[in-house]
Amino acid sequence: MHQTGRACDPCGIAPVMRRCIAVFSAALALCVLAACNMSNLPRNMSLKAFDPHRPDFTCQHEADVNPPITPEADGLYQRGMAVTSYELLPDQRDYAKAAELWKQAAAQGHWKAAMNLAGLYESGRGVPEDTEQAVLILEGLMKQGVPAAFDKMGTYHQRGIGVKSDTSRAYAFWQLAADMGSSAAQAYLGEKLDAAYDSPGEGFWSNRNIAIKMLECSFAQGNGVAAYKLAMTLKNVDEHYVRALHIYHEGVKLGSADCANALFSSFSRTIPMTGNVIDMTRARRYSELRDALELNPDLRFPNLDKILPLPPAELPMWDGQRETLVNAAKSLITLPPVKPTPGAQRTGRAHIPQGHVLQAQARSIVAAPLQAADLLPTSKDTDANAA
Repeated sequence: MHQTGRACDPCGIAPVMRRCIAVFSAALALCVLAACNMSNLPRNMSLKAFDPHRPDFTCQHEADVNPPITPEADGLYQRGMAVTSYELLPDQRDYAKAAELWKQAAAQGHWKAAMNLAGLYESGRGVPEDTEQAVLILEGLMKQGVPAAFDKMGTYHQRGIGVKSDTSRAYAFWQLAADMGSSAAQAYLGEKLDAAYDSPGEGFWSNRNIAIKMLECSFAQGNGVAAYKLAMTLKNVDEHYVRALHIYHEGVKLGSADCANALFSSFSRTIPMTGNVIDMTRARRYSELRDALELNPDLRFPNLDKILPLPPAELPMWDGQRETLVNAAKSLITLPPVKPTPGAQRTGRAHIPQGHVLQAQARSIVAAPLQAADLLPTSKDTDANAA
């Protein structure tokens, strides 16, 4: 006679085992589901392997694909920039206030504010350090197609910030970002590919044709780093001195301290790029701008030609003060239009100067008629006569 199941399991182990198996299966399913969800995150996206010897590159500009920014969101962003300005002393910069403002701007779709906010979480300035939150912010921007977010994700993979360190994936992200239009990624890879030979261990390769295309594309987007790298290679390798000189000068406008230093050095000695002529007057001005940019990398000098034009143009007068030079080279601040006061736009006798208004009730300039009581002497007058 066959024994029953109960007789085979006198301690009741089978139900326990079944429960354990069920729990294990559920846990395994959750792990598989979590793994699937993790693999779908932008940080873990499938990437095309970095190819340093790629045969072509098509220039794309990030401004063409970045999400639009509203004036209201940009106002919040600029206020955050103001309270963290390099013009403030380090202990005067309010990163907590900036975090609050950039959160509001990011909530309104300002991608630059979101990038800055990720940087605060990365460094722990103004907010508790939270690299996972920084990565999540970048992933949100990546889903919107922001090229700068892909570039930054490459940096996170290189440094192991919030993700596992992986140099191969870092270069793959930078390659994708450059193709999408990131000027920073284009400048970075352009320099890496502008070598005379390959040395992967040292992080550079020889693909000068693509390097120049990337640097040109980045420079066209207003990247000062690309301006410096492009001018340097045109001067040293191609001996395109005239164009190199102009690109260095444009790089100063874009805020490159390296470009300003290169021109200071060039005008201080005899080299072909500056016509083998020493011009210490120009050199000093570039030196002052270099020092200003090293103190405040956010400076830009769109009006540089008005105070420091390239030769053969003559230099305008300057009082020798750095502040005067910097202010003259900076962009003009456009003030909001003044709302005209009533009567300011009238002509003739009806015109009222701007800022002046008529009183609500005009004051009479005609004396009121005298009353009989006003003609009677007062006690004070009587006392005076008696004296």
